[in-house]
Amino acid sequence: MFITLIDRYIARLFAGFFVAGLVVFVTLFVTVDFMSNINRFDAPAEMVGRFYAYAIPGIVYQMIPVACLLGTIFTLSALNKNNELVALFSSGMSLARVSAPILAIVVLISGVSFWLGDRVLPVITQKKNYVYYVEVRKQPGLYSTVKTNKIWYRSNNILFNIKTLQAEASRAQGLTMYYFDGDWQLIQMITAAQVALNGEAWDLEKGAVTIFPKETNIPMTQEFEKKTITMGEDSSDLQSTTRASEMLSLRELDRFIERNKEAGLDTLRYEVDYHAKFSFAFAAFVMSFIGIPFSVNRQRSGSAAVNIGLCVGLAFGYWSAYSSGLTLGQHGALSPILAAWVPNIVVLALSVLFLLRLKK
Repeated sequence: MFITLIDRYIARLFAGFFVAGLVVFVTLFVTVDFMSNINRFDAPAEMVGRFYAYAIPGIVYQMIPVACLLGTIFTLSALNKNNELVALFSSGMSLARVSAPILAIVVLISGVSFWLGDRVLPVITQKKNYVYYVEVRKQPGLYSTVKTNKIWYRSNNILFNIKTLQAEASRAQGLTMYYFDGDWQLIQMITAAQVALNGEAWDLEKGAVTIFPKETNIPMTQEFEKKTITMGEDSSDLQSTTRASEMLSLRELDRFIERNKEAGLDTLRYEVDYHAKFSFAFAAFVMSFIGIPFSVNRQRSGSAAVNIGLCVGLAFGYWSAYSSGLTLGQHGALSPILAAWVPNIVVLALSVLFLLRLKK
């Protein structure tokens, strides 16, 4: 199929609405986030700028599907309002042919979205979290770096390493803690095979305590079956600030899941997140597709307010279904792959049904 002048016209129209929508959504998000979150920490402008430089790619990633929906609705509604759509139908072009340049661009955008989520965001998210927790909030204990096989964390003068973390179950495995004095000289080390995270109180199982006395320089070790230690207040947020799937690429997340399965750990949430990385990239296409029948079924109703209301309604409906699917998957009601893909499949099926009911 050759690209015609009409295709280029529709593509330019869609691209303009898409970019405008993306700019508006990102600007609104940044403004609200700054006023409600960052502004209360009284951070310097340079620091705030670096934080949002790392945060904006993630915001763009989240807003791409909605911007595609807005671009589709406004493009087709503009053609409909100006009777250009009627002229195109009269010339023999079908709705599918008119929508082809829009969907072609959306497919390209979906590919960029997938690349952004897999290659860029894991690295950017770590840098954003570092600026936020260490520099803006000045609470380095809340910052954690998640890698494929371990979690390094700091709480005051304690550094500790966790091999695997089950945030939902408040459990951790393979703990090694390093205690330092005011001069950052190692004074004690604690290891444990299993840990129950109860806020600031951690219950350790099957481990050992090693003390490094300055007088003799001879380490002394004593094993234990169970031991309870009290951590700092900031360490209680470990479960909420650590999300491995957000900081891992697909390949790394796949290896992460495999290793945890071999260790006999529950990986259901991470498996849902793994499949969601694929399905979310497809969300832009799904939301654009659902916008087509609603855009052309309204006779010359091209009001911006109506279009924005339609966009908000469709976006809310889709995200409600998508979030519900992921929640069902995380609780075991659906398999991970079904939890991630059923909402897209259902919305696409509804879109086809609405298109078939159109009289045009």
